[in-house]
Amino acid sequence: MADTFKFRIDHHGSLVRPAELLAARQRRAAGEISAEELRAAEDAAIAEAVRMQRRLSLSAVSDGEFRRTDLRSAVFDAVSGFRRTGEAVDELKPHASLVADDVAAVAAQTVIPAKATLPSPAFLAAQCFDPAAGSPFGSARELGEALARIIRDEIEAILARGVRYIQLDNHLYAAALGGGSFPGLSLDDAIAIDSLAVSLGKADDVRIGLCPAVVTPSAVDVDVASRLFASVPVDRWMLPYCSGADAEVELLRAVPLSKDVCLGIVDPAVAALEDIDAIMDRMDVAFAIRDLEDVAISPAGGFQPVAGGPSIGVEDQKRKLIHVETVARMCWGNEL
Repeated sequence: MADTFKFRIDHHGSLVRPAELLAARQRRAAGEISAEELRAAEDAAIAEAVRMQRRLSLSAVSDGEFRRTDLRSAVFDAVSGFRRTGEAVDELKPHASLVADDVAAVAAQTVIPAKATLPSPAFLAAQCFDPAAGSPFGSARELGEALARIIRDEIEAILARGVRYIQLDNHLYAAALGGGSFPGLSLDDAIAIDSLAVSLGKADDVRIGLCPAVVTPSAVDVDVASRLFASVPVDRWMLPYCSGADAEVELLRAVPLSKDVCLGIVDPAVAALEDIDAIMDRMDVAFAIRDLEDVAISPAGGFQPVAGGPSIGVEDQKRKLIHVETVARMCWGNEL
């Protein structure tokens, strides 16, 4: 599938939180500022992040996930009956937009397409189902299906606001891709749950991507990779591609030609810039496997998946994104 809409200079959504924003969160937790004052600090930080992304000529712009604590917060903060640790304790019911309102606000600030990021329902169910705690759901599969319906409704809300690029993250697939078990669920159940979330009618100009891993396993179970990549009805697979390991190429080969791929060519956790010649050598390998039009590039993962967690610096992050943009220009020239 050619990437007709050319979301080629991509990133995974999370950006390094600026020190001012982290300080505002601490002050809010201590009761020193109001919720409205924290929201204003978030708005200012997001506006600056959008300006930075526009200047770098990225193909997609996010809010940096600046309103979230981590990947799962979009659901924990907006769905009643669900908590950060343990299981669903009651009927799951959204009481607010998960991310649709926030990503629509980003879209209003830029002509570059805005991007929404969400945790996959199988990721959430596998981590949060606890049969010993009296869950109203009989299994992790049942919890996952309930979450999948919520995520699917949110995707439809995002699309209704004019946003055309959505990424789901489920890094738990990495274990299965390496020949192990999917934690907390069977692989078949995980695939079924995530498939339910993304099985919806959508326009041809919409891209829904899924990131199954941010680090390539040392060895790839090719049968599992082929089954996963063919079964979940997403348009794009986001794959790590920055180490030069043979396993990265095996993952790429397993993606059906009907899907496009986004290759994570730089490590977002390491400040040092990767050697351009080494990157281009890996891109030559990729383009021997996949048509130029079916490929996008990005960092291999988010820059700060947990607010205030380990990360490179803000300026190092910018240099990494410039590096990705430079490689894109070398690969596609004026066809971007």
